[in-house]
Amino acid sequence: MSFAVIQMVSQSDVFANLDRAGRLLATAAESGAQLAVLPENFAAMGRKDAAAIGRAEALGEGPILPWLKQTARDLNLWIVAGTIALPPEGRPDEKVRACSMLVDAQGQTVARYDKLHLFDVDVADARGRYRESDDYAHGQAVVVADTPVGRLGLSVCYDLRFPELYTALRDAGAELITAPSAFTAVTGAAHWDLLIRARALETQCYVLAAAQGGTHPGPRETWGHGAIVDPWGGILAQQEQGEAVLLAERDSSEQASIRARMPVASHRRFASDLVVY
Repeated sequence: MSFAVIQMVSQSDVFANLDRAGRLLATAAESGAQLAVLPENFAAMGRKDAAAIGRAEALGEGPILPWLKQTARDLNLWIVAGTIALPPEGRPDEKVRACSMLVDAQGQTVARYDKLHLFDVDVADARGRYRESDDYAHGQAVVVADTPVGRLGLSVCYDLRFPELYTALRDAGAELITAPSAFTAVTGAAHWDLLIRARALETQCYVLAAAQGGTHPGPRETWGHGAIVDPWGGILAQQEQGEAVLLAERDSSEQASIRARMPVASHRRFASDLVVY
């Protein structure tokens, strides 16, 4: 049960980004991966026209979704498509969501997760102010789906700071969790490793943390350090900066053993009806 995490340094040219992503996905497939995870904003970074891109894709007039489905078929590979700006299904005129799409090896959409938590923060970097809600609407659902490598929970980047989402994913049966990201260099240096390892440790899931790692238009610098983390919180593979294909295998027997030896899911005591004094 092999899987891959892709690290990129995406720019504003959609077609160039798709070409690079295709080459990296091909490497993953040739190396035996059954599923690969692309980073957040893999098809475009630094673009101001997210809404227009999303509407075109929803109307069948954009290049990203056809490329995604054809690439999955050509490579016989399940793909988690980082994030794509898309409006709600069947409602192309509504505000776009940061959508992480799971596509199977036949190019069929298996699941769609719309990012729940939007990055509206101030950061001490060259850009300073980030307001994702200017361009995107919040998602509304927790999403888990079955894949050849196990039951997969979907999350995106800033979600990593909200552990209750990951508890919900584990409760829904997740064995692996994806976290395609584009962490800033400042916040990544401070918190990235802590967050991805904590989310793996508390859920006893593999965390597949695809990342952007370099300099992009904007100006924007991303932290990189894309990684695969095991259910014990250990980092199986990691890349500091630049493009990379990271590979690992799920050891389902060891994962089951960890969960049996330390059954944290059944030990959880916190509930909304606990009395607060």
